[in-house]
Amino acid sequence: MDQQNLVNELGDSLSTFIGKRRTKDMKHELKGFNFQTIAAATNNFSTTNKLGEGGFGPVYKGKLLDGQVIAVKRLSGRTSQGIVEFKNEAKVIAKLQHTNLVRLMGCSLHGAERILVYEFMPNKSLDFFIFGRSFSAFETKM
Repeated sequence: MDQQNLVNELGDSLSTFIGKRRTKDMKHELKGFNFQTIAAATNNFSTTNKLGEGGFGPVYKGKLLDGQVIAVKRLSGRTSQGIVEFKNEAKVIAKLQHTNLVRLMGCSLHGAERILVYEFMPNKSLDFFIFGRSFSAFETKM
């Protein structure tokens, strides 16, 4: 499945899910990002742009050519997640749009690369506010 077909399918799925509740405040247009655009935005996934690391891979801060700041989740190559699983995950995330959640802007597929592009939210991650520094210390001890 190519990237544009994936974006179209995700968009159709999202429109069906939202249905009549769609408003001007709920813009759910997912975009297919070119891998080179994402690589340039993150300075080739530079460690200086790395925001953190989750169970599915690192997250980077990036800046698009239009000046928009983004968060880029580069899904780990260690995962056995295929196109179908990636597509399903992106559909679920796209459907979870809420004012209190970070918005999924789109995705990028390039060979084995699977990337999710989110709006960037400044400050710390949610787990920092929930667990504080004690959570990080606990993880280190394990």
